[in-house]
Amino acid sequence: MTGASGGVGRATARAFGARGDRVALLARGREGLAAAADEVQRAGGEALVVTVDMADAKAVDDAAQQVADAFGHIDVWVNNAFAGVFAPFTEITADEFRRVTEVTYLGCVFGTRAALRHMLPRDRGTIVQVGSALAYRGIPLQSAYCGAKHAIQGFNESLRCELLHEKSGVRTTMVQLPAVNTPQFDWVLSRMPGRARPVAPVYQPEVAAKAILHAAAHARRREYWIGGSTAATLLANAVAPGLLDRYLARTGFDAQQDPGEYDGFGNLWTPADGAHGRDFGAHGRFDEEAVSDSPEGWVSRNRGRVGAGLVAGGLGAVVTAGLRRGGRSPSRRK
Repeated sequence: MTGASGGVGRATARAFGARGDRVALLARGREGLAAAADEVQRAGGEALVVTVDMADAKAVDDAAQQVADAFGHIDVWVNNAFAGVFAPFTEITADEFRRVTEVTYLGCVFGTRAALRHMLPRDRGTIVQVGSALAYRGIPLQSAYCGAKHAIQGFNESLRCELLHEKSGVRTTMVQLPAVNTPQFDWVLSRMPGRARPVAPVYQPEVAAKAILHAAAHARRREYWIGGSTAATLLANAVAPGLLDRYLARTGFDAQQDPGEYDGFGNLWTPADGAHGRDFGAHGRFDEEAVSDSPEGWVSRNRGRVGAGLVAGGLGAVVTAGLRRGGRSPSRRK
């Protein structure tokens, strides 16, 4: 599990631990990793802490080898690590944009490559890319992050096609998440006048964790959409992207800020927990408004059942209509 020291990665690691899994925790922040390991073990799993910067390809390869040496093999690899900058594009430096791209996009590429080195010889394994509605729909103030998530989307589709061509037993899938209540909004580098916040509605990280666990076990599906806001955004972007451009231009700046001032630190170059000497955990400051369930996530996970139900319902309606046109209703049949 990359990005395991906080937020979605932390909640997902804990969820894997609750199944009794052996969980390798990959991230930079030592305080967060130590706390995550304790949670995994208390949940019933086994934890292995590996401190690594996902932007360093060799370090990621070494981390994967360390995991394989400790656990014997790698069954599931989840690419979740990311970095971001909240600012207009013209206020993001070249080095900052590069760093976000290296951590968020190339970190996913390096993680996938490292996982494949261990999975392909066994012809089995699952790679889960943690995506976002922003992998399809860019929004203002997050150009570097949106660009990286778009890149992951294209990369994953190419890789999926290649694995299918080779008839490989290795699977890859992507989970597109909504806005999530994580600590990132208090540690992300920001140049906005207000405090960074997710665009409502906001979901708890456990909603994301549940989806990631399901995707890891059902990776034949190419992707999962989690949250009504994700589904609505992706559908609206497919139908009327120009209209959505204008809507986000009008609302997107205020929707990503709360009253208050930025506290002056970011985790782009150094781990947030190291800078503050404390563990941030999985949840951010939005518990009071965050949603703890996603009906759309259930639909995405159970698309086959929903489809069968709709088909059955449609056939029932056709049969009933046909009987009525013939002058009989089902209650009069003998």
